[in-house]
Amino acid sequence: MPIYEYRCESCHTAFEKLRPMREAEQPTDCPRCGNTVAKKELSVCCMSIAGGGGGNSMPAGCGPGGRFT
Repeated sequence: MPIYEYRCESCHTAFEKLRPMREAEQPTDCPRCGNTVAKKELSVCCMSIAGGGGGNSMPAGCGPGGRFT
C-alpha cells in the first residue's frame, strides 16, 4: 500500500497516510482538526541513481524531509 501526502483545506496541515490506490483521490480526515476536507497533494520522489559512491550522494533539492524548497 502506498503512502500519500494530503493537506487539510481547513487548517492547512500537511500529513501522510497509508491507503489503497483505489482510495488515493478520495478526501480523508485531518489528524489535527478532524475535518474531512483534506485532499491529496502531488508528491515529489527523490532518489539517487549515482552508483558506486556508497549511497551518500543526493540529487540537488533533496535533503532532510525529502522536499524541494
